Amino acid sequence: MATSIRLAAELEQRLDFLANQTGRSKAFYLRQMIENGMDDLEDYYLAAEVLERVRKGEEEVHSSVEVRKDLGLEN
Repeated sequence: MATSIRLAAELEQRLDFLANQTGRSKAFYLRQMIENGMDDLEDYYLAAEVLERVRKGEEEVHSSVEVRKDLGLEN
């Protein structure tokens, strides 16, 4: 899927420099940044949704003591 984005001039210059110095395409580095950053974005936004449900009392919460006991990890 083709997608276009606008970059700040400084960021585009940095990307151009990196691509020129390494012989790789700008598209290569943009794909790398998106793929690597996607995990972080998913973690952040999905966790924020869970936190909101916890605050609203819509999500069940367990203490570490309860979890250890349920898993049989208590001494």
